[in-house]
This record gives sequence, structure tokens and C-alpha cells, in this order.
Amino acid sequence: MRAVTVFRWDYGRKTKEPIGVVFEKRKTERIGNYLDLLRLARKLFAVDSADAVNIIIDLGQTRRTVPAELASSCSAG
Repeated sequence: MRAVTVFRWDYGRKTKEPIGVVFEKRKTERIGNYLDLLRLARKLFAVDSADAVNIIIDLGQTRRTVPAELASSCSAG
């Protein structure tokens, strides 16, 4: 499982600000991985449909997370 950082792009200042994380659960690379993660990030973090174009992800800043065996045994409460 990988954590992919979600950013909000500020066109005025030309900077990106981290706003959250989406998790990549697929073990193999597929054709639609990037677009599927981007679609999920826009669905979760965009305020409205006009704000969706400001939401971006950067797979270059992908980081490994907790192994699945440990994550499944932890409670989320």
C-alpha cells in the first residue's frame, strides 16, 4: 500500500500546497492508476466542480506506508 500526496495548485503564486493523502492499494501497475487516483482525490478534496481542476497528485512523492498485515490488525477507532 502506498500513500500518494494530494495537492491544491495555486495558479496565482504558482505553488502547490499539500492537503491530504490517497492510498494506492493496487499491487501491480495498470494503465489507469494515475487517472483513477486523481479522480478519487478530486472527489474527496474538491470543494466544488470548479475547484476540481486545482487538485493534483504527484506520484514522484509516493511513500511506502504500513504493511497490509499490520494495517489490518490496527483499529481505526
